[in-house]
Amino acid sequence: MAAYDYDLFVIGGGSGGVRAGRVAASLGKRVAIAEEYRFGGTCVIRGCVPKKLFVYASQYAEHFEDAAGYGWQVGESTFDWKKLIAAKDKEITRLEGLYRKGLENNGAEILETRAELVDAHTIRLTKTGKTVTAEKIVIATGGAPNPHVALPGHELCISSNEAFHLPELPRSILIAGGGYIAVEFANIFHGLGVDTTLIYRGKEILSRFDHDMRQGLHKAMVEKGIRIILTDVIEDVTRAPAGGLVAKTMCGETIAVDTVMLALGRDPNTDGLGLEAAGVEVNERGAIVVDKYSRTSVPHIYALGDVTDRVQLTPVAIHEAMCFIETVYKDNPTAPDHELIPTAVFSQPEIGTVGLSEEEAAKRYPELEIYRAEFRPMKATLSGRAEKMIMKLVVDAASRKVVGAHVLGHDAGEMAQLLGISLKAGVTKDDFDRTMAVHPTAAEEFVTMYNPSYRVRNGERI
Repeated sequence: MAAYDYDLFVIGGGSGGVRAGRVAASLGKRVAIAEEYRFGGTCVIRGCVPKKLFVYASQYAEHFEDAAGYGWQVGESTFDWKKLIAAKDKEITRLEGLYRKGLENNGAEILETRAELVDAHTIRLTKTGKTVTAEKIVIATGGAPNPHVALPGHELCISSNEAFHLPELPRSILIAGGGYIAVEFANIFHGLGVDTTLIYRGKEILSRFDHDMRQGLHKAMVEKGIRIILTDVIEDVTRAPAGGLVAKTMCGETIAVDTVMLALGRDPNTDGLGLEAAGVEVNERGAIVVDKYSRTSVPHIYALGDVTDRVQLTPVAIHEAMCFIETVYKDNPTAPDHELIPTAVFSQPEIGTVGLSEEEAAKRYPELEIYRAEFRPMKATLSGRAEKMIMKLVVDAASRKVVGAHVLGHDAGEMAQLLGISLKAGVTKDDFDRTMAVHPTAAEEFVTMYNPSYRVRNGERI
């Protein structure tokens, strides 16, 4: 008789947990996976996927405007929020079904319940109170929006979770935060006709991105009609007597809106998991501490994805899951590679980036060559839209290696994926120069910037 009920028990049915469970089951392991909400996790259910669908929806107003410059006569257009929500929900249900099907087809047991650790090998299923045991355990419970409970009136506000299920489209919204979630939703709501204000404590939005991308996007958003308030924060939120909400800020502003959304970071989902009982160490933020192989302080318990607070991106969680499989079940110790991760901000215009920003690179390399192009994309010439694209390469002057590539504009995310392959391969600026351009495209600018726009030496632009 087996010493444990399962070879592997996975807590959390998001992208990382499902991948680990599905592949382990395909290798003949006895696998159970527990999820208390819906399979697919934040990304599929209330994150990347529905957000991108909302982005598409919010772009059509500009598409209709641009069509006139190309000879199209577009009639009166209207937008139906409820129809968008219904279509989004239908697609999310379809995707969740695929996640379930993948697990079932490979022989994993699906448990629709919250699971908590009793000790290092025992898990309690809260729905029934039953306990089961497992030789190895993977914790992949992800993260959740920080509710900012210190803010008076926080209970009146929504997070990105609720934004996907609003019964009505608000007429006005105030979004607190300067990260990619806040910025993306500001563009989404504005594109759908909502009077939108973004408030952020910092001096510029998207603090971890290259300054040209941050400033270029800021300018584009303001020109579209999004109000951006910097170096200020909401101090309290109250209900207005006539309806709606009133937010008061540290700098003395009073802002009346229908809805206030808090996008102030995400916290690891570790509360009440029984980690202390199992001996699993967490850090000051509640994130599970892991080694380079995603192993926790308990050797047979692993943690993947956002719950570890390493890099909060879905493809990273999936990559970590595959490294777990290689390490544990294929006798091939493999540490996740978190270097040179391509990322995109699905703002309008988009940002695509891989590698170091100019600021980061200046701290690492004595001298940089910066190649920068700013131009009006061809698509905007007949439409009359004033939006600009910005493309930028950050190059180590000594080795000629491209250490950062950044783009602001249409399809920036698509470009970032391919740039990521190039930078991962260690390309130099000479490789870019030898590459033939695809004409006419916006991306050809990356291979036609032959002379540096400027240099940075010992952190100073020259």
